[in-house]
Amino acid sequence: MKHFLRILWLFLLVSCARNARTQVPGAMEYAQWFDLSGNGVVVVHSPYGAPDDTLAIDGPVRSIVCMSSSYIGFLDALGCDSVVTAVSGLDYVSDPEVRAAAEDVGYDAALDYETILGLHPDLLVTYAVSAAEPPYLAKLRDLGIRTVIIHEHLESHPLARAEYIKLFGALTGRLGKADSVFVQVRDHYLSLVREMDAPRKVLVNIPYADQWYIPGGDNYMTRLIHDAGGEVLGAVAGRFESSIISVEKAFEYAQEADFWLNPGWCSTKDQLRSVHPLFADFPVLAKSVWNNTKQSTPGGGNAFWETGPAHPDLILEDLRAIFDGTSVPGNYYLPVL
Repeated sequence: MKHFLRILWLFLLVSCARNARTQVPGAMEYAQWFDLSGNGVVVVHSPYGAPDDTLAIDGPVRSIVCMSSSYIGFLDALGCDSVVTAVSGLDYVSDPEVRAAAEDVGYDAALDYETILGLHPDLLVTYAVSAAEPPYLAKLRDLGIRTVIIHEHLESHPLARAEYIKLFGALTGRLGKADSVFVQVRDHYLSLVREMDAPRKVLVNIPYADQWYIPGGDNYMTRLIHDAGGEVLGAVAGRFESSIISVEKAFEYAQEADFWLNPGWCSTKDQLRSVHPLFADFPVLAKSVWNNTKQSTPGGGNAFWETGPAHPDLILEDLRAIFDGTSVPGNYYLPVL
């Protein structure tokens, strides 16, 4: 009985916390890992249980260092990508204005501190892949550079990621514009969502470093495919993290798959056949294969990961077109021929 009461108490505590958050002014509709206070202050929540990080900026930021290309996409949607003065990995950026004007500050372990200091940015925005924050942040703070870690990449719902436009709207003094853009994206996305009694069966990805990753059932990509009327074969229900399968297991999935999406670097079926001898015998190879590389750059950049998070409605539009076969995707996808 005591055990039951303890479980009930925990359930009520979690429920109350969730309900309390939805009543907080500035709480997000979908995003879990940040809120805005009544005066526009950004409050970042940690997925790892660390204390909240409250970010108050005196006036709109005019200079931002972006450690992820998706941040550029949010700023572009607000019409203020000109505030991006530096990025991590300029070759992987699709935005032509940013490519022409921004500096490249390198990557985590080989960050160009001298360039960052010379730019005098108002803010450096980055991410973390574990509870431990990136080691370069401590040095940047010692040098007087203001930094913030956000967790957009850990949001599972496509509209949760899209809602980060409000975070960048608050930073740049364009929160009204951000609210308007998000409402348009949200309403368009929701108008495209459908449930199917017999969803399209979808094989995703190819092996990377000899490991074939299948996104979990609560993963961002899985949700997009589900909302378009598809089912990711091998996705583990209730899990955000990816699972690893063998090529032999993928061969089993390929027997029932109607579509093959996002096959890595491959833009032709001949390239796919060259990846692994078994691929030539994948039945789905003769059906319908599509890659999200329509807006890619010679250096390896891909707008799917840069502007896609801000515009999941356009990704969903493409997936609906692919699964229905009645129109040609116009945003991020190309057929693999």
